[in-house]
Amino acid sequence: MKTSVILIAFSVFMNFLIGCSCGKQETSESNNIRDYLIQKATEISDNSLSEINTLGDWQNIRDRRYNELVEMMGLSDMPLNGNRSALNVKVTGIIQENGYHIEKLYYESLPGLYVRANLYVPDNIKEPRPGILYVCGHSGTQKVHYQAHPRKFAQLGFVCLIIETIQFGEVQGEHWGCYARGWFNWYSRGYNPAGVELWNAIRGLDLLSSRDEVDPEKLGVTGISGGGSQSWYIAAIDPRIKAVAPVCGASTLKAQITSRTIDGHCDCMMPINTYCQDFMDIGALIAPKPLLICQADRDGLNMIESVRELYNDIRKIYTLYKAPNNIGLVETPGGHSYHQISREQIFSFFIKNLMEKQVSPEEAGDIDTSKESLLTADELKVYVDGAPVDDRTTTIQDSFVKLPVAPDISNETELFAFRDSVKKFLRIKTFGAFPEEKSQFNQLLEFRSLDGGNFGEEIFSFMSEKGWRIKVDIHYAHKTDSMNPLVIVLRNYDEQRWESESYADDISKGSNIAFLEVRGVGEFGWAPELQWHVRRASAWIGRTVASMRVYDLLRCIEFCRTLPGVDPDKITIAARNEMSVVALYAALMDGKCESLILKNPPETQDQASDPSGKGSAIEMLNCLQITDVYQIPALLFPKKTSFVGSIPPSYRWSEKIFEKLGKEPFCTR
Repeated sequence: MKTSVILIAFSVFMNFLIGCSCGKQETSESNNIRDYLIQKATEISDNSLSEINTLGDWQNIRDRRYNELVEMMGLSDMPLNGNRSALNVKVTGIIQENGYHIEKLYYESLPGLYVRANLYVPDNIKEPRPGILYVCGHSGTQKVHYQAHPRKFAQLGFVCLIIETIQFGEVQGEHWGCYARGWFNWYSRGYNPAGVELWNAIRGLDLLSSRDEVDPEKLGVTGISGGGSQSWYIAAIDPRIKAVAPVCGASTLKAQITSRTIDGHCDCMMPINTYCQDFMDIGALIAPKPLLICQADRDGLNMIESVRELYNDIRKIYTLYKAPNNIGLVETPGGHSYHQISREQIFSFFIKNLMEKQVSPEEAGDIDTSKESLLTADELKVYVDGAPVDDRTTTIQDSFVKLPVAPDISNETELFAFRDSVKKFLRIKTFGAFPEEKSQFNQLLEFRSLDGGNFGEEIFSFMSEKGWRIKVDIHYAHKTDSMNPLVIVLRNYDEQRWESESYADDISKGSNIAFLEVRGVGEFGWAPELQWHVRRASAWIGRTVASMRVYDLLRCIEFCRTLPGVDPDKITIAARNEMSVVALYAALMDGKCESLILKNPPETQDQASDPSGKGSAIEMLNCLQITDVYQIPALLFPKKTSFVGSIPPSYRWSEKIFEKLGKEPFCTR
């Protein structure tokens, strides 16, 4: 008995040494999610505009970059160049002030979507004046808080329209879906509240352009914070803008994620970043229009060093246009706010570029915030009799980006055509951020054993992509000198010990088993309290937690096909709960797996999460614009999907497809 125990102990010890020696190769992978996010953000920022060396280089890609930004803002279905719905402007009151008057009004940017605004108009206008669109930041009182700015513009001779956001003001909708509500399904929808604000602003320019008092060829835009970022977007998208002055509204992705200032930013401060752009790309679209970037040097949301980097990179494009003097950077002392220096510079800037007059900042002067000069919220209130009964402001997030209805499919030809369109879409718009050239596996045998029955165990690690190494634990039910089926079992981030092993025992039927921990799971996990940050930060660099896991699984499938004893044509994926989403998409994109086994899969990806960010993370950029999880089993045809336990009702759509094709429906275990 003692000899047996000693031999077993010696065997375990030797296997440990073998594992150490097999895995002693030095690796540079940190497997740290923060390091990974920083690395990818840095690549985006450092490579932005790097391929542009001549004006021809830029002009060759400018239209593509423009269309990409339009898409990432959720405006692909909007009539940017076509006929738009009527604005239906309603003036609800006029306030006469000394030298100017204020029209209290609202307009309909889309049917049922109303925008509250105040229009500041100088008195006794004899010829059209330049117009300024003032876009509000994240102040709860909106046009009341920022009123000194449009008033000053009117006193200088501009017609100025100040518009409220959907989040604050008289009717309060939602900007903070992912930030505070747990609505990470916004990413799956391809929805960002910045897109609604951009559209409302474009319609605000329509309103200004329609006014007899305004010269439509001389329009400018400005704002701070959220209004600062909107100023970037508006000037990049709408060619009617001739000059723009964003304040404390942008910094590089590299800085946002490295410093974690992203955690303080609203969801509207970055587009759905399908094409991995940075604000340098947005600024390049503004060139060669006059652009004055104003930035505080101790801003808690935008590091001054990163804003300088933005300025220097964008200035290269202005230089190619032979207009380097059209871009400027004003640095002011203090935190996330205006300063007298920036305000006076802004007024002087617009006088020069829209009025064609040289007026120094000191001569232009500053705003007046004295108590006697400010009007109350009641005085500036637009909805004096209440908001329109059909106002969509509080629910616009549910309809702004149009999602398709599940198609009616009658035959295999239609099914395969739909599948091909889905895969093409996903490759570009959901998984497009992943490297075109796959990294070498650089596999290491981390551990091996013949103990525990059957034909042993081997744990391999391999490179999923640069910066990330994962492990797969393979248990052999057969000798490796013959080809046999393999079931890849996805472990869950919150599972109990032996939970996956128990699941595998129920479904394996004598197959080899591979237990896989993808990013965020087990040894490759991160603290639950970091999950909220990871979900938002990964989306800003063109990824999500779920899409990274799909990539890990796809690479694991490729790796397992290289192993002796594994039949590459007989690989099954088994998953439970949120990992079912990962399994479904990986099986679809791989296209070669024999079957899929699911337990308790989500009914849809269009569902909210815990506001803390903890728990299931099933969102993937833009995916709901083409499909949803319940459709994928049908798209896998003729590969089989089976369920352990009940089948969620939404998957009935796929079952009906099988019935139409005269094929067997799902099986349950």
